[in-house]
Amino acid sequence: MTLVNGLPAHVLLVHVVVVLVPLTALALVAAAIWPRAARRLGLLLPALGLVSLVSVPLTTSAGEWLERHVDSDPLVRRHAELGDGLLPWALGLFVLAVVVWWAGRGSRREGGGGARWSALPVRIVLGLLSVVIAVGAVVDVYRIGDSGAKAAWHDGFSKTGGS
Repeated sequence: MTLVNGLPAHVLLVHVVVVLVPLTALALVAAAIWPRAARRLGLLLPALGLVSLVSVPLTTSAGEWLERHVDSDPLVRRHAELGDGLLPWALGLFVLAVVVWWAGRGSRREGGGGARWSALPVRIVLGLLSVVIAVGAVVDVYRIGDSGAKAAWHDGFSKTGGS
């Protein structure tokens, strides 16, 4: 993707990542810690993880196109470097979303107390992994977004507000 309605696609796609990755992270942690949330989310959890995962390389690819079409700038290069690191976090969110969804399926079939989901060690491991991956993904999204904002706005406005 390069342009959407005359705007660089990256500028638009980045909003998908900024919303969906933290939303997926929140849903994953809720589902991993709270079996009722996992049952209520159902297939939405892995679907959200998949859309988040797919949105990352699309946004990165559009960003690489944009990088080739702006002046060389160390802030843009730093943003691009940070952006390349989000895919493993998004993959982790997706994989854990599938595992948490799969583990929660047994509890639905067996009336809410399925053996696979209620096993405390499994829930503890999934909960801890989910928190670690979710926090890592959200922190990475923040760092990437902060560097992108600095790259886009570092000399693009007046701090004094003069005309």
